[in-house]
Amino acid sequence: MLTIYNSLVREKREFVPIEPGKVRMYVCGMTVYDYCHLGHARVMVVFDMVTRWLRASGYGVTYVRNITDIDDKIIKRAAENGETIRQLTDRFIGYMHEDAGALGVLRPDHEPRATDYVPQMLDLIGSLEKNGLAYAAGNRDVCYAVRKFPGYGKLSGKSIEDLRAGERVDVMEGKHDPLDFVLWKHAKEGEPAEAKWDSPFGPGRPGWHIECSAMSSDLLGPHFDIHGGGQDLQFPHHENEIAQSEGAHGKTFVNYWMHNGFVRVDDEKMSKSLGNFFTIREVLKKYDAEVVRFFILRAHYRSPLNYSDAHLEDARHALARLYTALKGYDVEAAVDWDEGYACHFRDALNDDFGTPEAMAVLFDMANELNRSRDPKLAAQLKGLAGILGLLQRDPMAFLQAAPATEGGLSNEEIEARIAARVEAKKAKNFAEADRIRQELKAAGIVLEDSPQGTTWRRE
Repeated sequence: MLTIYNSLVREKREFVPIEPGKVRMYVCGMTVYDYCHLGHARVMVVFDMVTRWLRASGYGVTYVRNITDIDDKIIKRAAENGETIRQLTDRFIGYMHEDAGALGVLRPDHEPRATDYVPQMLDLIGSLEKNGLAYAAGNRDVCYAVRKFPGYGKLSGKSIEDLRAGERVDVMEGKHDPLDFVLWKHAKEGEPAEAKWDSPFGPGRPGWHIECSAMSSDLLGPHFDIHGGGQDLQFPHHENEIAQSEGAHGKTFVNYWMHNGFVRVDDEKMSKSLGNFFTIREVLKKYDAEVVRFFILRAHYRSPLNYSDAHLEDARHALARLYTALKGYDVEAAVDWDEGYACHFRDALNDDFGTPEAMAVLFDMANELNRSRDPKLAAQLKGLAGILGLLQRDPMAFLQAAPATEGGLSNEEIEARIAARVEAKKAKNFAEADRIRQELKAAGIVLEDSPQGTTWRRE
């Protein structure tokens, strides 16, 4: 039985899909005007894991993760670069796919771009206007009348009065209430033609929140199972999605809301202003992509994730222990769900996607494998880890992978020193053989002698 912590009710609830055996899930994706950062990496990896586990549990999953390819930052960046909006967004969508692929993230079933769904957004705004929830503001924007939607604040746990405290109506914007948010932004003078669309409300472009309501309802229907995203989106973005979708369709929008925790850097919140803001590409210059994925999944998705070099190094050593246990086995991944370790693994992930406990099972299996040398257990370890997107490489390819940073010995240099040690031992020059071993050990290279010869791995 799968239980999910539902942000809407603030507790774990048994997962019961709307349609038996099928799951419809929407996750808020990236705004594509710059490289993806660690926060994006966490969202991508976490909901990739969720999708993998749902499918491994026998569900047919339709996974949608959107792309925001029009907003003020995109328009500004394209103008600064002297390129079209489409050129800018196409380029950064390509970079996003490269980063996601490196992290072992599978493509969603649908990856809608906001600019392809403007007609659906206009239809939704029209429904809200018809239902008395949308109005034309004094500055020609179209806004949502928050006070007219009785359920506003139910996701974030904020009351209207709490939200209004200390606010005042901005007369220049012409809003009826400072809490009201923009559904349609009127076109500003000097903006490029590709940044505006004709509409019954005049030329302009959609507000940010309306995008997700329109795309999710078009691809998954007005009522679906799971909506996910970062914790920072819970208010106001997801709160506004509920108001828009339920206000337009008159029915429950989403059954289960999932939010992953923040990324922190050395125990401080990651932000550009603090100078501790890292792109995925910057991190992957220092660390193997599977190490980064392992690091993300080692923490529970709802807890804060504290990024530091020490934590990444620890993750690298931990992953190396798992690969070391698999060394020497040429086995296909396989899962026997009646076996004890698999049952514990399943129980962990069925408890709100408990990846820390699931990984603990993998380490228990690795310890047992080191003792038993059982090929069936090796296949089981590889199969269960594969559900998390881990341990699918040749063990030696991981263990011998050159560090991303410069300064380490290359594989060729290591092999040459090992060959020199072999010659020294043949010549009974054991002092020289020991010297080479110590030299390699100082460089982080561990030698393992056996009757079949010498193998090596990086620490």
